[in-house]
Amino acid sequence: MMGIQPRGRIRSLVLVVAALYLSPHAHAQAPTNVANSQPDTETFALPQSVPDPIEPFNRAMWSFNKGLMTGVVKPTSRVYRFVVVKPVRTGIGNFGRNLTYPGRLINNLLQGKWIGARDETYRFACNTTVGVAGCFDVGTKWKIQKSDADFGQTFGQWGWKPQCFIMLPILGPSNERDTLGFAADTAANPLIYIAPYDFVGNNPLTWLGPYTYVNYVVRYNELADNVGEYVRFSQAAMDPYAEIQYAWTFACANRVADFQVKGEPDEASLETLESVFFTFKAPEFPDRGKTRSVKIPATGRKLKFTSWLQPGKAPVVYIVPGLGSHRLAQPALALAELVYSNGFSAVVISSAFNSEFMEHASTAAMPAYLPVDGHDVHVALTEVDRRLGSLYPGRLGDRALMGYSMGALHSLYIAATESTNQLPLVKFDRYVAINTPVRLLHGVSKLDEFYRAPLEWPATNRTDSIDNTFLKVAALSKITLTPQTSLPFSAVESKFLIGLTFRLTLRDVIFSSQRRNNQGVLQHSIRNWRRDPLYQEILQNSYQDYFEKFAIPYYQAQGIAAPVAEALEKAGDLRTYDAGLRLNSGIRIIVNQNDFLLANEDLEWLRATFTPEQLTVFAQGGHLGNLSNPTVQKRIVDALTNMKAVPPKTD
Repeated sequence: MMGIQPRGRIRSLVLVVAALYLSPHAHAQAPTNVANSQPDTETFALPQSVPDPIEPFNRAMWSFNKGLMTGVVKPTSRVYRFVVVKPVRTGIGNFGRNLTYPGRLINNLLQGKWIGARDETYRFACNTTVGVAGCFDVGTKWKIQKSDADFGQTFGQWGWKPQCFIMLPILGPSNERDTLGFAADTAANPLIYIAPYDFVGNNPLTWLGPYTYVNYVVRYNELADNVGEYVRFSQAAMDPYAEIQYAWTFACANRVADFQVKGEPDEASLETLESVFFTFKAPEFPDRGKTRSVKIPATGRKLKFTSWLQPGKAPVVYIVPGLGSHRLAQPALALAELVYSNGFSAVVISSAFNSEFMEHASTAAMPAYLPVDGHDVHVALTEVDRRLGSLYPGRLGDRALMGYSMGALHSLYIAATESTNQLPLVKFDRYVAINTPVRLLHGVSKLDEFYRAPLEWPATNRTDSIDNTFLKVAALSKITLTPQTSLPFSAVESKFLIGLTFRLTLRDVIFSSQRRNNQGVLQHSIRNWRRDPLYQEILQNSYQDYFEKFAIPYYQAQGIAAPVAEALEKAGDLRTYDAGLRLNSGIRIIVNQNDFLLANEDLEWLRATFTPEQLTVFAQGGHLGNLSNPTVQKRIVDALTNMKAVPPKTD
């Protein structure tokens, strides 16, 4: 049973579906020629999640839990963490786990885990005596192994396969098996049968006894440390419910992954997975940012942005994330912290392929055409800059535009068209593009290719191999990983995890675009409270399908000159803007030699177009996989130095 515990299980769940949730990543680039690309000749099915027949109810309960966490737990937890210091909170957590020993003992015995039952008994004895009623985890210090076991696991070992996903109030994701198991776990605690008495009438206050109060305290104590991550996840994902619903299948599976790596590893894709290590260092940094909104003139709707301003006048770095990423996604926050800690103010908006931007700031219902997407981003940044300038007169110094992955492509488009813009759009003194693709369609083709990687496995065991890959990720997400950790994935597995991540991003893009402008391509109806059938249909579409079925017809209707496929391809190619890019001396580009989004010809063009001062090429890192490297971070900060001063603006 899982409570609403972000840093622990919530994050583990997300990592399963999001392939160690790669950041902003590889948006990219699709077939070199969409019109001439060939459809897949073979397909495969992803492992099925626990059935969700009561999806509308579960989504309503998710909304309730989200509101509770956002509106009650998060604000009160700030006071709680201030009053109850970390060592005390850790002690309360240890005390709570120690109390549930009877349930673990029973279930270890029921599952035939005799050594586990022995170890848990040793731990309980040591922690209760030497550890002062369990407040200190002496067992771990003495290297006595933990053996967690509950009735949900026991029922699973006995053959009960869940048939209904359930989102419980406060407790979070579950199913009918684990819900009953949670009730049995509660009944197994002896404290539940000890009823407290009041001082007057000597009457029982509750039949649940002191366990109720202790359980509330322990649960709140755990939530207080993790609520920030939970809230950020619920805000940053377009549909966090869907991600958790699918991931829960593997996070709570009573199965052991086979960690044997079968096949050769792929260095570039393994390094790309390491982008998960690029995160903000100070836990309180995200909450220091201020989230506001600006009205976008073309749409009449308000777009949110988050800013961290230095106390005095300072240069401002506007950050644009990668494909489909939200402004509160982990890599965007990490970059914001990096520049802020080096004396810059930081401002972040969501990607043009994120539902927040698509539904509030996009003039087109279908992101795919770089001139439109890049212009929309530029307009949004202009409105944000004006708002901040009016709120904090004299605080904004030089302006820099920093983008990574798809955000880098948008940033370079803005840089290339800077001199030809007729509208009074904000001008930047520096453009920093991190791991930019050069050809949008080439990159998309690589994402489709990576998603199809499991086709290399024999059809007879393909589904089992995919299932084991998910179990690996679920197991890894429950331990502490560092950049030195060797990820146990073959080339097929690492490529597939990357491809799957961006296939899920594509699902969100298609859903959001069709909710705004239904083209009649999808057979299932678009309903917010029951999305699973539609999601299953959308997931059958590749990035190639996105261009052919959705983008090309849409822009054809918008009046783009035929052939539309070639127009989209040319517009998404940085080489189209060669002249404007060469004229802009404020551009700085940081890429990796083995980034799978860049073909050899793309690297050759970058070297021929930009000076050594403008272009930095690291030998390793895949796509965004080396951002946690101090050398790379230093280069990012160095790219912001010596910016030309901006003349005073007159509106």
